[in-house]
Amino acid sequence: MFNNAGIGGSRACPSILHMDMAYLNKILTVNVRGMAAAIKHAGRAMVSQGTRGSVICTESVSSVLGGVALHDYTMSKHAIVGLVKSAASELGKRGMRVNCISPYAVATPMLSSAFDEMGGDALGSLEQMISSLSNLKGVVLKAEHVADAALFLATDDSSFVSEHNLVVDGGFIVVNHAFEIYK
Repeated sequence: MFNNAGIGGSRACPSILHMDMAYLNKILTVNVRGMAAAIKHAGRAMVSQGTRGSVICTESVSSVLGGVALHDYTMSKHAIVGLVKSAASELGKRGMRVNCISPYAVATPMLSSAFDEMGGDALGSLEQMISSLSNLKGVVLKAEHVADAALFLATDDSSFVSEHNLVVDGGFIVVNHAFEIYK
């Protein structure tokens, strides 16, 4: 089961000092509770059928790194990593694997809309900005790269991989982009 749903953070209150608590409830409900419900129901179906399967949740580099997204979004993504680990520890005893994929920025309609609201241009310039911040040059992260990671986690090629957060970021989270020697 591929669990790929969520909403972005509230750009109306980007500061932790002025966080919109009602929106925080909304994002936690959609992003975390939604993932939990999907894992619950997929797990129940797999258990009742005696299926050894794979549950995959879409995450974000915000699940492993602070300061790259809004606070509410980052909190929701960190919570899902904990959910995946907890669910995998229980469902693994029944032969089910639970993992997540954490991509760097992909020019999806959700991100494009946020970029446009912040004064950005069309999809092309968003991809240029993403590429300029990416450590891995010569490749633009596309939805197909995330789909390839999901296919890997869904197949027997990853039959002994569980409780893992597969980061698809071209090295973004492991490079200090401010360090002058790398410029």
